Amino acid sequence: MTETAAAPYAVRPGSHNALTDVAGIRVGHAQVTGGLSGTTVVLAPPDGAVGGVDVSGAAPGTRETDLLDPRNTIARVHAVVLSGGSAFGLAAADGVMARLEAAGIGHAVAGAVVPIVPAAVLFDLGRGGSARDAALRPSAATGTAAVDAATDGPVAQGAVGAGTGAMVGGLRGGLGTASAVLDGGTTVAALVVVNAVGSAVDPATGRLLGARHELGGEFAAPPVPAPDLAALHAVRLPTTSEPGTATTLAVVATDATLGKAECGRLAAMGHDGLARSLAPVHTALDGDTVFGLATGARPAPNLPGLVALQAAAADAVSRAVVHAVLAASTVTTPAGTLRSYRDVVTNG
Repeated sequence: MTETAAAPYAVRPGSHNALTDVAGIRVGHAQVTGGLSGTTVVLAPPDGAVGGVDVSGAAPGTRETDLLDPRNTIARVHAVVLSGGSAFGLAAADGVMARLEAAGIGHAVAGAVVPIVPAAVLFDLGRGGSARDAALRPSAATGTAAVDAATDGPVAQGAVGAGTGAMVGGLRGGLGTASAVLDGGTTVAALVVVNAVGSAVDPATGRLLGARHELGGEFAAPPVPAPDLAALHAVRLPTTSEPGTATTLAVVATDATLGKAECGRLAAMGHDGLARSLAPVHTALDGDTVFGLATGARPAPNLPGLVALQAAAADAVSRAVVHAVLAASTVTTPAGTLRSYRDVVTNG
């Protein structure tokens, strides 16, 4: 069994244990037909959410992140796009913008609205077919489909949306989410797309590194006997020296009232959650990017409340990483078989 370090400030996961436990947030996924890639969109309430970002990986692919600098003018964003397809996948944000504009959602300008849609991408080219096949990459149509699929209910996890072609340390990666409701009722939640050069597995025990932050018995992680530990050691990504061939992405959201700088700090705390659950992280091959969102439905926290919120955000990211890896499943593609953690632990 995994040793659990209970967080004293978080009383329980939310009802969905997902990013959608933050009221007003919706999440939608879309996959590329015939390939291993896709897009996930996080939709803010119609009037937007205050946004921040922290880019700690060395090889990011991003759009509109400069806008989230506290020194810059626009404070609210209307959606965040996470996508596969490397830099090509940034096109998915065009489809999201078009859908939001058609709904009249965006920053008001003379005679029009401009949706503010920051985006970040991960590398999954070639995992489901030819890396040169444009039909296997997310496009504007993929972003549109993700918006159309968005709901405020339970969030599908594993090989869905932006996590469809994700890998982590030679194992199948994917998308995971988790939430926490703090004393007083404030909610903080995370959604993570795990696609890292580093591993989510403790090499000494075979357990998942982030599982010690478990809340309420949420993980049903299998035991790891010695033969399966050896099998986990044997599964590693091929050595590569090409930058930008991985990247883990995340969104951390809360219903508290925060400013842009505080949302940036919330995102930075999310990177602490990645550092606890992936090793190594923020490498020259990763473009790790975390967005922070605050809907402002609840009052601004006092200083102790802010610290508790930030700490719970880091833990939620670690927990979301574990959910992503546990939800992943083995798949065989023209490019080869990609094995999941559960498969390796169960079958060696």
